[in-house]
Amino acid sequence: MKLKLERRAAPSALVSGATPVLAVIATMIAGGVMFWALGANPAEAIRIIFWDPLFGDFASYTRGQLLIKAGPLILIAIGLSLGFKAGIWNIGAEGQYIIGAVVGAGVGLAFYPTESRLIFPLMVLAGAFGGWAWAMIPALLKTRLGTNEILVSLMLVYVAQNILASMSTGLLRNPDGMGFPGSRNIARDFPAAANPELIAGTGIHWGVVAALIAVIFAYVLMTRHRMGFQIRLAGEAPKAARFGGVRPRRLILFTLGMGGALAGLAGLFEVAGPAGQISIDFNSGYGFTAIIVAFLGRLHPLGILLAGLLMALTYIGGELAQTMIGMPAAAIQLFQGMLLFFLLAMDVFANYRIRLGRTEVKA
Repeated sequence: MKLKLERRAAPSALVSGATPVLAVIATMIAGGVMFWALGANPAEAIRIIFWDPLFGDFASYTRGQLLIKAGPLILIAIGLSLGFKAGIWNIGAEGQYIIGAVVGAGVGLAFYPTESRLIFPLMVLAGAFGGWAWAMIPALLKTRLGTNEILVSLMLVYVAQNILASMSTGLLRNPDGMGFPGSRNIARDFPAAANPELIAGTGIHWGVVAALIAVIFAYVLMTRHRMGFQIRLAGEAPKAARFGGVRPRRLILFTLGMGGALAGLAGLFEVAGPAGQISIDFNSGYGFTAIIVAFLGRLHPLGILLAGLLMALTYIGGELAQTMIGMPAAAIQLFQGMLLFFLLAMDVFANYRIRLGRTEVKA
């Protein structure tokens, strides 16, 4: 006997819609087992991660942090979702996030210590351009040479990390930093280039505003615009897309470019605000985590908004768990990874059924 997967003729819309919720529940159960194996109380660990950031003793602080963490995740995930919908796989958003931060911060610091309201908008444009330009490398290589955008975009992440390290210790290093790596602290020392909270204590800064605008833009694009129709058609029926006048090269350039620009914006808003400076360890994995957010949100703008808030909750709750019960950082990262694993598993069971078959014996 052997097991085989058989595609369902008509997958249940109810089951497909419920898979993110089921994936979260399964993650809590499996994560609880992992926390127990590590010597922690599972119920306490789950409570700290999902409840305490919103209603615990430190909620007045952590609620504001929720939007700070969610902003870049949502912004990057929206850009990735456009490509994923079309079957174009940008896995290098982390590199585009880094380059957007480096270029944006570099443009801002070039004007230090000038005080002008034009500096921050110029940094925003530079950050978006930096991320876009970095995404154009796999886009052009794919359209011109037929390379695989997954491998190229992923490998460019490591190139971007080396550029980040080089800039932190070289061109952008703070001349008043006594030789330590890292740029000037933009948020503290350069008000004209900073991205502060717009409403004190809420965590809302221009990056959060940009994330909300991106959600609205993506929703309108996917539901009301011709390009959104072409994106959906290319992903759902590639052969029909060819006959429907969809130009694959244009679609690749558009989706990878948008993904790169939004990732670059996320990097700029982060370096000018919460992070404050270019440093060797500036990159925090947002570009990779945003992949989970995009799929957890079912590649839908509103779903991504909710998924980004949920993933931000695990970030903040995970930090609390490390502090309060000594949970290892690797365990929290594994817990977040479980979410994607179970989401993919639930998707398989929603679209396929398991059949028992007989093993054929060759004479």
